[in-house]
Amino acid sequence: MALSGIAIAIFKTGALALIGDIVRSTSEHTSIMNTAEGFFGVGSIVGPALLSQLLHRGVPWQWLYAIAGGMCVVLILIAFSVRYPNRVSVATEQADLKSVFAVMKNRFVLLFSLGLFLYVAVEAAIYVWMPTLLTGYEGTGKWLAVYAISIFFLLRAGGRFLGAWMLNRLSWSAVLAICSGAILACFAISIAGGVAWGIYSLPLSGLFMSVIYPTINSKGISSVSKSEHGAAAGVLLFFTCLSAVLAPLSMGAISDAMGGPIYGFMLATGFAALLFFGLVLNSVFNPAREVFQRADQSDYKVG
Repeated sequence: MALSGIAIAIFKTGALALIGDIVRSTSEHTSIMNTAEGFFGVGSIVGPALLSQLLHRGVPWQWLYAIAGGMCVVLILIAFSVRYPNRVSVATEQADLKSVFAVMKNRFVLLFSLGLFLYVAVEAAIYVWMPTLLTGYEGTGKWLAVYAISIFFLLRAGGRFLGAWMLNRLSWSAVLAICSGAILACFAISIAGGVAWGIYSLPLSGLFMSVIYPTINSKGISSVSKSEHGAAAGVLLFFTCLSAVLAPLSMGAISDAMGGPIYGFMLATGFAALLFFGLVLNSVFNPAREVFQRADQSDYKVG
């Protein structure tokens, strides 16, 4: 499992960098990233559903990994057969850890990484702690409590395809500010109304979360030259994974200390507020506008 995690990290970093090589503008980069993450979301729904079917039919759970391994073989064959863009080396290009540390000095990469850190902290509250929060609920929406996680992932996956369409027509910074505000509202409602309201508002937040991760990720990658896309993708993925580890631990610690999971969601609401505040500032001042304009005129310029 550890080796597969390393392989996934390398593969995803390379795939994210490849998206930058095939697109023609920073806006198209964001749109395609949302589409790609939409399929990722579909996979996160299919996997658990397939496992449930295997267990229901009495098939050993190990077959899930046999099926996944077969899909990996197909993926390897596809990877060998694809025609990749011609790689053009530049004099300043580095292919070692120095390039990663150099990218980490880029203030835009760090700002977008911070945005991803906050977003993942908010999302982790749903898929890690929402089942605990809803445990034992016996109200009129009991069926929603049972399927809350599935509904969240369905809305998140579908929202990413919708996000790809929206971002071709609206300002990305405005879309992020609006969606992050809606997430904050969903979490605030769950705090104010308790579980009775949370069973509706928390799964609904998946629709608004859908567009945020791929958009921030794509903008962080686009804020550096194409030769540094791989390094930037790695840095962004690192902050994503760091938050996925630290945020649930902090929510769990606060919930244990205070005596209930609702306190962990209060912390998550604080993360959502910070994310909303940062994205509103980004929408108002748009500090990376000139960086993306230069990228469109140089790195992404066609013919």
